[in-house]
Amino acid sequence: MTTRGTLPILIADDDPDDRELAVEALTESRLLNPVHFVHDGVELLEFLQHRGAYAGNDSPRPGVILVDLNMPRMDGREAIAVIKADPALRQIPIVVLTTSKAEEDIYRTYDLGVSSYVVKPVTFQALVAVMTDLGRYWFEVVELPDGSPAAA
Repeated sequence: MTTRGTLPILIADDDPDDRELAVEALTESRLLNPVHFVHDGVELLEFLQHRGAYAGNDSPRPGVILVDLNMPRMDGREAIAVIKADPALRQIPIVVLTTSKAEEDIYRTYDLGVSSYVVKPVTFQALVAVMTDLGRYWFEVVELPDGSPAAA
């Protein structure tokens, strides 16, 4: 059984600066869960489904996925739709972490089944606070599925 402190966080974001800030914010927030990054929706699905660069690789099932909406090849909205349609993946909580404040994006992603929608903060300290809150909520407060798909 995986303990909460070892449940991985998977972050899908194409911006290298945002990825670096996320690592720094997670470190600052003292969240010790392993973090994995993918650069777009295609790579996100490959990671989760053990395909492409992740074929034959035992990439871990994340405890939570943080997804940016605006990525190349396949954007976050499209990837979320595929994940939530897959019985083996749909129970993984997805948090949208994006710069978009568009109501259409908020409604659409909740309709797709995301667990939360968070607008990326402007300052580093605010990002640390968000990462601390996300970590506390997803790894200390809520109960997460054990990683096996629900019985049909």
